[in-house]
Amino acid sequence: MPKDCSSKSLQVLLLEGGRPSRILLEREIPAGERALVALKRGEDLPAFLGDDDFEVLVQDLEMGSEDEDAVKVIRGSGQDVDLVIVAATSAVAGDDDFDLDSESYEYLTRPLSPTEIQRLLDGKEVAARGESSQRDVSERYLAPGILGVSDALADLVERARRVAKGSASILILGETGTGKSLVARTIHESSPRRSKPFVVVNCAALTEQLLESELFGHEKGSFTGATKSKPGLFEVADGGTLFLDEVAEMSASMQAKLLTVLDTGELRRVGGTRTRKVDTRIVAATNKDLDEEVQEDRFREDLLFRLNVVTLTVPPLRERPEDVKLLVEHFLERFHPPGRRSLELAPAAMRLLLQHSWPGNVREVANTVEGLALLAPGPVIRAEDLPPGIRPDMPLETQEDEPPPPMTEIERQHILRTLRFTEGKKAPAARLLGIDVKTLNNKIKAYDIELD
Repeated sequence: MPKDCSSKSLQVLLLEGGRPSRILLEREIPAGERALVALKRGEDLPAFLGDDDFEVLVQDLEMGSEDEDAVKVIRGSGQDVDLVIVAATSAVAGDDDFDLDSESYEYLTRPLSPTEIQRLLDGKEVAARGESSQRDVSERYLAPGILGVSDALADLVERARRVAKGSASILILGETGTGKSLVARTIHESSPRRSKPFVVVNCAALTEQLLESELFGHEKGSFTGATKSKPGLFEVADGGTLFLDEVAEMSASMQAKLLTVLDTGELRRVGGTRTRKVDTRIVAATNKDLDEEVQEDRFREDLLFRLNVVTLTVPPLRERPEDVKLLVEHFLERFHPPGRRSLELAPAAMRLLLQHSWPGNVREVANTVEGLALLAPGPVIRAEDLPPGIRPDMPLETQEDEPPPPMTEIERQHILRTLRFTEGKKAPAARLLGIDVKTLNNKIKAYDIELD
């Protein structure tokens, strides 16, 4: 375990909840810029804290785990540490020793979002570097984690900050990979609720029963495995913001229950009888056309009216090409392999990247550049080193005199390219695509992709 980390600009201590959390953080923490120390369960946390100072502790909890004691140890250590609580369920919320109104921790649910982790670390690093660095970073970041120079993106950030002052529900629309969660974070941090919790939940990653328990909580004995009462994420985020990502994936039953809470400001836990008042601001996001979903009877029209009091649309990357060069350079610096010379792009390679339509948006840029950084044969990335679909000898798109392919075919080809890059291994492919393995399996089945 590395101990001499004094030269690093930011140090992150991960109290491991499993290998996936470590892999994700390692991807988001470039070597040479930040120090990541993984401390396994059972090791002496108090003694370790006595030797090193850490700005961020990422505590990956499991339901009923004794790992919750680590947060109490940090609280009692007197160190200035930002706590990030990660849990598959609202485990931390049920512990009487946790102060839900505290500013000292953030609460995220699995699966972890790379954009949320990067946003956290970027913001902490800026604070550590001082005011002069803040001015340098502000020239590149329109908001924490939102990198760009285009007028379209600047206008979006300005609108987000403007509407943040109220408490109305906000709906964020945008294609996959555009950074909707970062816009939601900007809204929270620009609002009067910024000192209260910001809670993120991915509606597509949970079954209907688990999502209901997560959002509304449950009473002891309400279902198998409910060994004690737990408040839901609405209660955890009371006074703060609850971000419902992929809200269009909610079932009809869950949509009805969500509408009730939005209309009344009251909820009942699963298996409970008592009504509880909550003051939680809802920010929802989806990459689907909700008007079309309403017409197809897949989404409630009355719920749409309650969610889109204000609607913000994140522009796709193809509509702001001036941001591509900045993003490519940023991710090339972030994913620079340790122990290697600095990487740069040949002019021809950069031209091809700027001409690409980027159907996967910022997430596709990050994944493409990460692959280039890992596979680059030398310090200069040439045009022939680019993946199929970007370099001209293996076009993913049709010629200009041919009709363009549908978005589904572009996504299918991108998934195929990623699976070939990972030699058919689904877990690393899903990580590079920015989705979970379940979603990848569904797309493989839907697109009838055959794996050799």
